[in-house]
Amino acid sequence: MRIGRHASPTQFILAGLIGCSLLLWLYWINPATAGSATWSKQLPVVRTVYFPATGHHLSNRVGFLDFWRANGQLHTFGMPISEELVIDGRIVQYFERARFEYHPEYAGTPQQVQLGLIGREWLAHQPTIPPPATDTAIGAFFPETGYTLRGEFFEFWERHGGLPVFGFPLSEERDENGTLVQYFERARFLYRPESLAPFFRQQQAIYGLDLDSLFEVQIDDLGLQIATLHGINTTPVARLPGAVDWSPGLWSRRIEVDLARQYLFAYEDNLLVFSAPVATGRDGFNTPRGDFTIYYRLPQQTMSGCLGGECWYVPNVPWVQYVVGGVALHGTYWHNAHGSGVRMSHGCINLRIDDAQWLYEWADLGVPVKIY
Repeated sequence: MRIGRHASPTQFILAGLIGCSLLLWLYWINPATAGSATWSKQLPVVRTVYFPATGHHLSNRVGFLDFWRANGQLHTFGMPISEELVIDGRIVQYFERARFEYHPEYAGTPQQVQLGLIGREWLAHQPTIPPPATDTAIGAFFPETGYTLRGEFFEFWERHGGLPVFGFPLSEERDENGTLVQYFERARFLYRPESLAPFFRQQQAIYGLDLDSLFEVQIDDLGLQIATLHGINTTPVARLPGAVDWSPGLWSRRIEVDLARQYLFAYEDNLLVFSAPVATGRDGFNTPRGDFTIYYRLPQQTMSGCLGGECWYVPNVPWVQYVVGGVALHGTYWHNAHGSGVRMSHGCINLRIDDAQWLYEWADLGVPVKIY
């Protein structure tokens, strides 16, 4: 079945009917309009959010909203650029970097929402096919497609979703107009080394570590390009009654730090939306256990002090969020022991730089932090 075809008039009518059903749901779940009708309480509560920047909604009617929240959000998929559409009998929605597809045959399972093969579709419209791998001994070779993954792209692919989110590689790394790119079944990666600040690049050389910024590897806007190629209507629509602007603050956010596992988890209500390895306080400087909140934040700070007969001076510590006393969540550039079980800090919760930035952009003052 091909998803990426021009939507017919019948399909747009179906999409309009879906929109009408959403309006009815929003009407009935609004306390101001529900009245005393007890049967309306049995209707599903469907959260619908709106993105003013693109003029489109994202709903949990078929699970798209929760899938988006749990798998990288803006960083991975971008914003919605269409409403839900019915194309070839399947509900789909286009995003800047992806296409979501609803598979009712897998309802209630992790496969209910799947990502369209927009990388394959894009390459099918290109004049040349990427040549096969010539050196399969370096990196990870995928016999399914005949290509390899290595370096920064491999690390990003593994850490941000792997096969379910990006699919198999469909090319080797290649230069396109001066930018290193690689194609996948569901995405195209771009390498932006300039996004790692010069200071951290210098520290990377000094310590011999691989440091990453949040945007060193970027996911290109193939969703938008495929939507344009297939004539999908991306015109902004009016906000539905009751739909609020998207923000992580719409849900009850919380952070949990598991000292035994040396791992951090971030939740919106009960939905896990982010996890990352950490390195916490070593013996004598143990990270305190308890329930705290983020009370002070800085995008960068020079940390210095003396405690327990030790003194330190650490410039340009990135993405700092204090939770109790002098204990903070922050990025580190002087070690890569995160998640290894080796506790390195003077009590703070150390994260990789890109993980610390994601968490900083997602969190806010007052977000609860449970350390156990």
